[in-house]
Amino acid sequence: MCGMTGFVDLRGRREPGRALLRRMNDSIAHRGPDGEGEHCEPGVALGHRRLSIIDIATGQQPLYNEDGSVVVVYNGEIYNYQALIPELQALGHVFHTKSDTEVIVHAWEAWGETCVERFRGMFAFALWDRNKETLFLARDRLGVKPLYYALLPDGQCVFGSELKAVLLHPGVTRNIDPCAVEEYFALGYVAEPRTIYTSVQKLPPAHTLVLRRGMTPPAPREYWDVRFTLDNPIGFEDAKAELDRRLQDSIRLRMISEVPLGAFLSGGVDSSAVVATMARISDAPVNTCSISFDDPAFDETRFAQMVAERYRTNHFVDRVASDDFDLIDTLAATYDEPYADSSAIPTYRVCQLARQHVTVALSGDGGDENFGGYRRYQLHLMEEKLRSVLPLGFRRPVFGLLGRLYPKADWAPRVFRAKTTFESLARTSVEAYLQSVSIIRAPIRARLFSASAQRALGGYRADDVFARHAARAGTDDPLALIQYLDLKTYLVGDINTKVDRASMAHSLEVREPLMDHPLVEWLATLPSGNKIRGGEAKYLLKKGMEPWLPHDVLYRPKMGFAVPLIRWFRGPLRERVRSAVLGQTLRDTGIFEPRVLEEIVTAHESGRRDYSAPLWTLMMFEAFLRQGPANA
Repeated sequence: MCGMTGFVDLRGRREPGRALLRRMNDSIAHRGPDGEGEHCEPGVALGHRRLSIIDIATGQQPLYNEDGSVVVVYNGEIYNYQALIPELQALGHVFHTKSDTEVIVHAWEAWGETCVERFRGMFAFALWDRNKETLFLARDRLGVKPLYYALLPDGQCVFGSELKAVLLHPGVTRNIDPCAVEEYFALGYVAEPRTIYTSVQKLPPAHTLVLRRGMTPPAPREYWDVRFTLDNPIGFEDAKAELDRRLQDSIRLRMISEVPLGAFLSGGVDSSAVVATMARISDAPVNTCSISFDDPAFDETRFAQMVAERYRTNHFVDRVASDDFDLIDTLAATYDEPYADSSAIPTYRVCQLARQHVTVALSGDGGDENFGGYRRYQLHLMEEKLRSVLPLGFRRPVFGLLGRLYPKADWAPRVFRAKTTFESLARTSVEAYLQSVSIIRAPIRARLFSASAQRALGGYRADDVFARHAARAGTDDPLALIQYLDLKTYLVGDINTKVDRASMAHSLEVREPLMDHPLVEWLATLPSGNKIRGGEAKYLLKKGMEPWLPHDVLYRPKMGFAVPLIRWFRGPLRERVRSAVLGQTLRDTGIFEPRVLEEIVTAHESGRRDYSAPLWTLMMFEAFLRQGPANA
């Protein structure tokens, strides 16, 4: 796990600025405190920061092929590298290290841009081939590792593991993208391939970009996608056995390390399943880390303790005060662009704890998306049954009117919030799902944004993100469709972004066995009834783990990794909310209607409405404007 950055002249061979490369590389030193390296030649500058995990003695980067004509800087892990080495050696390639990094340069020589199809893991890398005068950028299938890039008017390509590194290049402008602002206030993050700035893009997951000197840059190329065929005839008992085999295989690969390794253990099904499987295949006790909260409504540690005791793990617990809100500005600087998932706070803290004991931690991320674990999935399926019996031409006007007339009832459980249900029934399946995951829904965004901001959008809406992916989903199965949407949006833009930045801020590598792409592909072949059955989410995973985990861990209500925003914003953070949301920073942007901002703050303070999520989203946007790279 590391950080990389650099810039390449695609029009000529202008001398690179070594001082600039050093500043860019130093800006991501937290991603790799164990070493640094640079490669400079006419028109090319590559930088790398190393967190030593595998082949500590000889795996330094930049790393070269035999004659030095191919060089790579890389962030991530290719877990099947040990199987690829003899295959490449048989083709005549000579290895000088035992690292997974060297596999990349020889795989490029052997298989060209299709080399990424042979890699199993999480990765983002930049490779320069001097003989072909080609820059090759690549990102893993599920977007676990980030890659930002900018194609400048003068013909340079600037790239980096984090946005802060790219922004240090003087050719990169910092104009905020209005469409990115719309996406952020809808989703809580800026969706791939946009960033908050018009000049910089994210390379989408499962994409490569081949840039040849003297040639017009092409669009990124997709090399993989998951297909929900749902046609696997395997019986349920055999599916449980196959799942167990695949979990063991994925986790065994991710336990390869030359440094201390452990796992996050929240007490939820996913992390508990990972820890139980690690313990079953490990000769030594597993190191586990948990965060406890002083507010019982948010504390899961007793369930984590059950798993830790069952498998006699070396269990470390750090207690976090429920008023741990001092990280707001730290998070804004860590994430570089607006990011509004408040669970970044406990994630930051658990990474901080884990790094005191291990350098590598396995997580349960991806379990909800792949096994069907989110509560919103079941609510969506209930609404889909109603949508399926009435045509959209009837539903849109009738339920749309009811949704507008019915009073808002934030205090009630969602199943009893008729206004929300009516609004969902008036939409298509994709529109309804976007509404269910939106931080600030479209009608409020329409009021929140100023007239000038609306004009700048030119009719663009965050709905376009979901519509674009839905058109490529290849399935109309209600559950499979929204799983696909989450794999393309929420998992990448929210979950993976949160974990990468929080872990790398503490120089901790986090590995993701439930996002192993062969496992993801196999799960997508299983009928949806294996994932949600009889109102039970993650049905296959829970049944498969019954021999290995306590019943109370598997079948308790889902809690999530949350913080008490409602109470914060009506109590200790009340004045800070007012200062941030109604202050000069947001007012000066011209993006928002001051009257609507005042309405949101006042309604939440009075208890009439729960606007905690929109307020957090606004606060993090304000903190970004004050603390983000644009002000560096």
